[in-house]
Amino acid sequence: MTKIAIYGVGLIGGSLALCFKGKPGLTVVGHSGNPASVAKYLKRGVVDHATTSFEEAAADADFIFLCVPVGNLNEYLAKLASLPLKPGCIITDVGSTKASVSAYASQLRLSGACFIGGHPMAGKEKSGVEAASSLLFENAFYVLTPDQDTPAEAYERLSALLLHTKAQLVKVEAGLHDEIVGAISHLPHIIAVALVNQIAKYNEANPLYRDLAAGGFRDITRIASSDPIIWRDILINNKRVVLQLLQDWNEEIGSFIRLLEAEDGEGIEREFQLANTFRSELPERRKGVIHSFYDIYIEVPDHPGIIGQITTLLGSHRVNLSNVQIIESREDVPGVLRLSFREEEHMDMALELLKEDYAVHV
Repeated sequence: MTKIAIYGVGLIGGSLALCFKGKPGLTVVGHSGNPASVAKYLKRGVVDHATTSFEEAAADADFIFLCVPVGNLNEYLAKLASLPLKPGCIITDVGSTKASVSAYASQLRLSGACFIGGHPMAGKEKSGVEAASSLLFENAFYVLTPDQDTPAEAYERLSALLLHTKAQLVKVEAGLHDEIVGAISHLPHIIAVALVNQIAKYNEANPLYRDLAAGGFRDITRIASSDPIIWRDILINNKRVVLQLLQDWNEEIGSFIRLLEAEDGEGIEREFQLANTFRSELPERRKGVIHSFYDIYIEVPDHPGIIGQITTLLGSHRVNLSNVQIIESREDVPGVLRLSFREEEHMDMALELLKEDYAVHV
């Protein structure tokens, strides 16, 4: 029997557990230092066994997944290094930075075990084991970052296990991973936070900024609502890359400043055209490092009961609606009513149900 130990059975750890649990020859053990969390894992049937004992979870494990915040990874690796791990045990993580944890792991004596960094690029707007799903990683990219000393046999074993997630596995060097993810995730989060904070300062003098900052502004800055502690740790762990990205960003902004100062309309048009071209080449509705929200916008008349009619229709067909919002500031937003869904399949069902009677936009 192959034992899989998962430290931190939240959204990611719980979803991994559900991918492995019940498969022939696999048993899944969850760990938390909180007895209430252990009871929750068992009650929800996410794992086969759960324990508050760090040592018990690791004992005789063939695979160990560290699904804890980036800032806690080194601490967990150091604890594992002090234990008599099973020879050949593979330790991996799910953090969004790879170079720092890989470097730290390479300095440890892991008692015959080896570390292979991992980053499943999938998530949800909800967190915790309650949001875990065996479908979370399906068709998402799952990056693995073995180093030059990683045994090929160990990499193949981990890859074979992760096939149960139905993710697309990608092998990337740890430093390159951090550069790419820094550009497509870490930098956008900083920009969103800075933009929201800039508008918040203007709003102190005139509350109309907040009143009108709906619709498109809320959409393009939604990642500014991300967990502050998690992002503190991510950015510090990827400090070198992020600092260079911010310098490059300052150059891009400086370029726009010069174009505006010179009233260079052709230059501004060219920048927008370049962005349009690259953005049109991005995969549509595919799981990525920044998780998608599934929203549709509907043109509806201002009639009493219209929202009730729509929600009743969806409910009668078992469509799981996450949120309903009436759009007042509609700049860049193609509809007066926004419906949000947690799962893409429910959005697709809603589109089919509503498109006959309403103008619906994705």
